This record gives sequence, C-alpha cells and structure tokens, in this order.
Amino acid sequence: MAARAGTTVKALPNTVIVKPKNKKTAAQPKGSLTLKTKKNKLPKKDKGKERKKKGQFLNKGKKVKKLTQDKKSKPTTASYFPYFEDHYCPSNCSCYGRVVQCSDKNLEKIPYGIPYNSRYILLMNNHIDSIQMNLLSEYTSVEFLVLTNNRLSDGTIEGAFEGIPNLKRLYMEKNLLQSIPTDLPGTLEELRLDGNQVSVMSEAALVLCPNLLILSLSNNSLGNESSTISPGVFLPLGNLRTLTLSYNLLSSVPLQLPLSLRELYIRGNRIQRLQGDIFWGKAELQVLDLSANRLTDKGLGKATLLNASRLESLNLEGNLLKQVPRHLPRSIKILNLESNFISSISKDAFISMPQLEHLGLARNKITKVAHGAFRVLPLLHQLDMSHNNLRQVPRQLPLWLHSATFTHNKIRMIPRDAFCWGRGNGSPLSRLVRVQLEYNMIDLGHLDTLAFRCLRGFQVVQFY
Repeated sequence: MAARAGTTVKALPNTVIVKPKNKKTAAQPKGSLTLKTKKNKLPKKDKGKERKKKGQFLNKGKKVKKLTQDKKSKPTTASYFPYFEDHYCPSNCSCYGRVVQCSDKNLEKIPYGIPYNSRYILLMNNHIDSIQMNLLSEYTSVEFLVLTNNRLSDGTIEGAFEGIPNLKRLYMEKNLLQSIPTDLPGTLEELRLDGNQVSVMSEAALVLCPNLLILSLSNNSLGNESSTISPGVFLPLGNLRTLTLSYNLLSSVPLQLPLSLRELYIRGNRIQRLQGDIFWGKAELQVLDLSANRLTDKGLGKATLLNASRLESLNLEGNLLKQVPRHLPRSIKILNLESNFISSISKDAFISMPQLEHLGLARNKITKVAHGAFRVLPLLHQLDMSHNNLRQVPRQLPLWLHSATFTHNKIRMIPRDAFCWGRGNGSPLSRLVRVQLEYNMIDLGHLDTLAFRCLRGFQVVQFY
C-alpha cells in the first residue's frame, strides 16, 4: 500500500526499495514505491556445482535424444548382406544420380558397397579377374554394365550374369574370353566383346538373347583353322540390327544371317568371295563393309547380293578388284572402290546404279574413262578419283555434281565438255562447288577457258 507523507517505512527482510520511474503508468500512481523481492544468493562454490550438474543433465538429454533419433533412422525391414543406402558410394569411386563410376582405379575385384539401385556401373580399365557368384543378381535396376579392359576369362565369370533382370547393355571388350558367355540375360540388347580371344560361336549362347540388337565381335579369332562359324548360328537373333565381325580370320561371310540385319561390318578378314546364300529371303541390310579383304572380280557373282535389295552403302575398299563390280543392287547410294586395281571405267560400268550419290575411286590404276561413263548417274554428288593415272579430266561429268577430286594424277588437259555440256549451243549452269586439280601436269598458259564457261566462278577450280 502507498505510504503517507512524512511517514517512515521500514524495509522488510530481503526487500529493496526501488524509486519510481519518471514514466507515468495507470497501475502505478505518482509518488508510489515498488517492492522487488531478491532471489536467494548461493555461495560461489555451490553455484558452480549447480551449473556443472545442470550441464551434465543437458548433455545427457542430448545423447538420449540422439540415440532415439538413430534408432528411428534404422531400416524397419530386415537387411540382407550387403545392405547399402541408396546414397552410399564405394571408396575411390564417384557416384552421381544412379551412375557408379569406378573406372581406372586399379581394382582387382568388383568393389564392395555399390548401391543396389544403380543403373549404370562403369568398371573399365581395372585388373578385375573374376566376378563373385550371385553378386550381380542382386542388382535388379542395373541396365548398363561396363567391364572393358580387365582380366576376365571364361571360367571366372561362369554364372555371373544369370538372373540380372534388367541388364540391356554389356561391354566386355579387351578381356581374355574365348567364347560368348552362356548365361546372358534375355533382356540384353547390346553385347560388345571386341578385343578378346573368341574363337567359338555357340548357338546355345545366342539363343538366350532373342532381344539382342547389337553384337560386336571385332578383333577376335573367329574363323581360325580349328573353328568355323556354322551356317545359321546367328538365326536365333531374330531382332539383330548390327553385327560387327571385323578383324578376325574369316575366309567367308557367315551364311544364313538374320533377315532383320541392317548393318554388317566384316572389315579386315580373309574373304575371297561372297556366296549367294548369305540371306535366306529379302533382307533389311542397308550397310555392308567388306573393306580390307581379298575379294576378286569372280568373288562377286550375280547372286551375291540378290536378296540385299535395300542395300544403300557398300564399302569394297582395299580388295583385289580389277573392274567396277557388276550386278550390284540398284538401291546403292554410296560405293567405295578405293585402293583396288581398277585400270579403266567402261561406258556401262554404272548403268545399273541410278541411285548412286557418292563414288570413291581413289588410289586405283585408272588411266582411261569412257566418254560419258558418269553421265548415267543422275544423282551423283561426290566423285573422288585422286591418286590414279588419268591424263585428262573425264568427259561429260554429271551437271549436278557438287564435288570432284582429281588430285595426284597426270592430267594435262581439260576437255571442253568435261564440266560443261548439254543440248544446243549453250550449256546449263553447273552445280559444281569444288573441283580439285592439285598435283597434276596442267599448263595454265594453254588452258581452254571455254571448258569452264558453265561454272559459277573460277574460284570453284583449284589448281594449286
């Protein structure tokens, strides 16, 4: 209660008299006093003990809380060996998204700790010589597995790929395999075994992969004296699109290939002739590479590519041909005949190839080209006759030709009707963009300027 004026007020025990603030408040009339009770003070030693005790209690509470949280974070389902979190990554590897990059790490086995939800597992350029049994079958999400350039052999991978439910692409180039694994999953769409020692083709191995689209077996030992590829061994691959058998020891193209095949690469073998029963029926083949073999004129008979009526690109570079092959499919758009022994081009050499767009005749021994031999190619865009023995530019080149290369010949003369010819006195404007005539014997002082009358500018022709 408020004290009367002139009255003495005795302070109560543990009470401090506080002078009123200048600020007026409704609850505190002017001139009144406020009584504030002090807290009981403890000795300094006791106070320190209390703080220490309080801190211990708080720390204990934090530990209990942390243990409780850890307990909750543990998986509720029973873990199987080994158990990994989705975000886990093996030491020395790099993981991003669902890709595990463990290449070039000097690994001797598949590392422990690859997450089970991984889609791409990259293990190339290591020293892996075996795959633990049933290890890969736990990876139900993996689609792409790369084991290129390791030390895997037939015995050390037996049963390793069985039971992988979603594997689509398997790369095992540059290992020590002598045959195709016989436990590949049926989901596989691409298999690359280049640079191994494969010499045996087993139908039992391929029958398990009906969905295979790409099979690459280059740089192996297929076709050696002790083994041959049986006819029809690739037939179980009813969906196969691309087959690569380059740089083996094949003396012939495998027979009875799948009709679904669109690209066939057999470069760098020992093939001397093509047999007529490569395909049993109309094939989908569009690209055929037979370069760097031993094909002769007789090795390309009438029935050779009879069923390849959709063939667009044919590479016969580096063989033993002495003339332009006849009886090729009319569908061909790209023909490479470079580095053969062709000495002349007859007038009807290309009469059965109305779709031809690109023609390579470089590095042959051509000295003579019949008048108008290329005139029958209405769609020809690119012609390369460099590194031959031509003494003049061929006459009546197609007016729709875009690029013509005649470098490194013995050309002395350019006929008036080489680039410019047509009905009547005038010649239609040529579509040539580039004519290369470097490294020849042309005397620029005696050039017939009328030979270039239909060109769009002298910059089109290059003499130097």
